[in-house]
Amino acid sequence: MRHPPRSALLLVAGAVALIGSAVVPVVTASGAAPACTVEYAVTSQWDAGFRGGVKITNNMAALSGWRLTFDFAGGQKVTQGWNAKWSQSGTTVTAANESYNGSLGSGASVSAGFLASWSGSNAVPTSFKLNGTTCNVEAEPSPSPSPSDPPTTGAAPTLHVSGNKLVDADGKTRRLLGVNRSGGEFMCVQGYGIFDGPVDDAAVKAIADWKANTVRIPLNEECWLGLSNIKPEYGGANYIAAVKDLVAKVEAHGMTPVVELHWTYGQYTGNSAGCSDVHATCQKPMPDAQYTPSFWASVASTFKDDAAVAFDLFNEPYPDRATSTTTQAWQCWRDGGTCPGITYEVAGMQDLVDAVRGTGAKNLILAGGLAYSNDLSQWLTYKPTDPTGNLVAAYHVYNFNTCASETCWNSTLAPVAAQVPLVAGEIGENTCSHSFIDTVMKWFDDRGLSYLGWTWNTWDCSSGPSLISSYDGTPTSFGIGLRDHLRALNG
Repeated sequence: MRHPPRSALLLVAGAVALIGSAVVPVVTASGAAPACTVEYAVTSQWDAGFRGGVKITNNMAALSGWRLTFDFAGGQKVTQGWNAKWSQSGTTVTAANESYNGSLGSGASVSAGFLASWSGSNAVPTSFKLNGTTCNVEAEPSPSPSPSDPPTTGAAPTLHVSGNKLVDADGKTRRLLGVNRSGGEFMCVQGYGIFDGPVDDAAVKAIADWKANTVRIPLNEECWLGLSNIKPEYGGANYIAAVKDLVAKVEAHGMTPVVELHWTYGQYTGNSAGCSDVHATCQKPMPDAQYTPSFWASVASTFKDDAAVAFDLFNEPYPDRATSTTTQAWQCWRDGGTCPGITYEVAGMQDLVDAVRGTGAKNLILAGGLAYSNDLSQWLTYKPTDPTGNLVAAYHVYNFNTCASETCWNSTLAPVAAQVPLVAGEIGENTCSHSFIDTVMKWFDDRGLSYLGWTWNTWDCSSGPSLISSYDGTPTSFGIGLRDHLRALNG
């Protein structure tokens, strides 16, 4: 049944009430103020469309940028808007600040409006989030978790290095076994969003149901820093809030989050270049001195009080493809500066360790070697200095890599693993099967080492290793191998 046209229909959600033609917050019995309030109104409606608006009041600390999200449940679609950058993905609507109204002080309000279509019903949204914080919820000293909140009973352990092992606060050895969750490195810089696919609690629980205990989260430095080429709704404070929210969900399910820098600034057009763009739109051979130390100082400051979070400094260094000698490549890897064959100034691994530790953060740090992290042959020789002793060697291996055999692992990985913890941050194969990673996992299992499958995304595995065909955890043929193995280990 269609609703008749109404010229002055007001619909409100959350802690708001209808008074004539105005919408005002309801004062709760206890008088406890929510962190934020959102007043939602439909000011006019017709057969196929309506005009609506929101008034956002911030009761938290002052914000330099804001992002409101809510879900439609009646077939509505936003068509245009004002006083905010409006977008919609599926049922989720996002309103992000314009350049002129991004500052939102404590107690301040901002309003924005939109036009939208509807069909079937024009149900009122029931939940609103401002920069990831749920609004219209009365603040309590010790709130009880709601059914939609992620569970907190399986909090992730704090980890540190002990000899060549990772151990928790009780000294118990812990291997990092799990998956990569790609998306945060490319969606934002391409202007499509922040993550590729859902990252709500159900999606994170699906990873935990594989008996994974670790999730590696690739990031983009330009998006984190909110540089001018990034859409505001996908960068800076909004991006950081989304990453923090995902990290919290991962931890709530008892899994270790590994935040990792994947794509960076700096123009490189030499051997094996992934793109000619100066911006962070592909994998570069090394981090850049201009932005990467600032990125890691910011990330470390964000998570330094949460020792459960690990830092992976740079996805896959390949200065060996640019320089003429292996010695030059390893020197570039550790020390940065002006590296042969790379036109931008490089930040070396020592620079990044220093940036992290300069904030006071003592979190685990992972550092991958040369050849896209597939070569650790001189990792011990050029190992950066870490005053906390919490440095881990990172390694990547696929069936098409140079070092992809037990012979190579015995000669180059075993000596490293004898001295420091070794984590294979990415394992995978391009065969849509799992025979290769079966061999990898056995070799690492026999030595008590760690590994993470690439990747928990619903891609076509023939074009890139994909563990799942659905975010509910339905595995591909490749994913079956990792899932069943993790369940056998940890079930």
